[in-house]
Amino acid sequence: MKTIKGPAIFLAQFAGDAAPFNSLDAMCGWAAGMGYKGIQIPAWDGRLIDLKKASDSKDYCDEIAGVAASHGLTITELATHLQGQLVAVHPVYDELMDGFAAPEVHGNPKARQEWAVDQLKRAARASKHLGLKAIPTFSGALAWPFLYPFPQRPAGLVEAAFDELAKRWIPILNYFDEHGVDAAYEIHPGEDLHDGITYEMFLERVKNHSRANLLYDPSHFVLQQLDYLDYIDIYHERIKAFHVKDAEFNPTGRQGVYGGYQSWVDRAGRFRSLGDGQVDFGAVFSKLTAYDFDGWAVLEWECALKHPEDGAREGAQFIDAHLIRVTERAFDDFAGSGTDDAANRRILGLK
Repeated sequence: MKTIKGPAIFLAQFAGDAAPFNSLDAMCGWAAGMGYKGIQIPAWDGRLIDLKKASDSKDYCDEIAGVAASHGLTITELATHLQGQLVAVHPVYDELMDGFAAPEVHGNPKARQEWAVDQLKRAARASKHLGLKAIPTFSGALAWPFLYPFPQRPAGLVEAAFDELAKRWIPILNYFDEHGVDAAYEIHPGEDLHDGITYEMFLERVKNHSRANLLYDPSHFVLQQLDYLDYIDIYHERIKAFHVKDAEFNPTGRQGVYGGYQSWVDRAGRFRSLGDGQVDFGAVFSKLTAYDFDGWAVLEWECALKHPEDGAREGAQFIDAHLIRVTERAFDDFAGSGTDDAANRRILGLK
């Protein structure tokens, strides 16, 4: 077995225009001061990384890795959720999704998609320069508006959507393979890959591509009432990244999974700071450890109630307390009898 690395923190939810959240160096100092050992960088945030420069220059990547190292930190991954989202966008979301892209491609879905693909390829090159092995991302979505089967979906609609999604991703996955990195899809509402079944539908269409892997985040499974522990048993060989995020689901006679269009504070299902929700992280860390996951445990903080800086501080302590240093010997070695093959055969009555 292997020991999970951590604690690490995803910087996306904390980055801003005020110090210390407006530069990589300042954020590294802030994170290290709370006890974090790793940082996951949102590849879309120019305050923290110049993705174009990182994709073109190993020297630049050495420089930003050095900034992190000067604070005792490791860069764990470059996240591309927003770029991945734009690989496939249903037209109903065009205007909303433009906000994820560079201004020069707004209002032009074809150019926006091409921009997103280029961004993902740049993230692959930058990750190779940094010695990273996985890229957390979203799949994008064409079928999501038709999630609920009313009105009745035309035969073949979903299949056509997944065929197209796979067609768009296969060249990207091949490019990732050339650069030695995995796509770690975060299974997430709003994506066509939003549970195990949809992941399998996609995986079949990309011919079980070795780079089409997973980011594990149990919070999304609490909100859709999916068994997040059984999920590890089923997909552990594909889990290449880990977001440590908590959530709770408290249905009432008025609302359930759909949330009734309520704000996050008033939804039956909502994200919480670590330890304030319902995820059994003792079981999560135990299962991942037993399955030899040796990546980083990365806090992704989202909570409608608690101040983010409090959530970040408590998150470092929470993750550190759940890391399992794996044993180097069996607990009952003290009672070993020191037998050999010949003794085993005698014990069994075999000649």
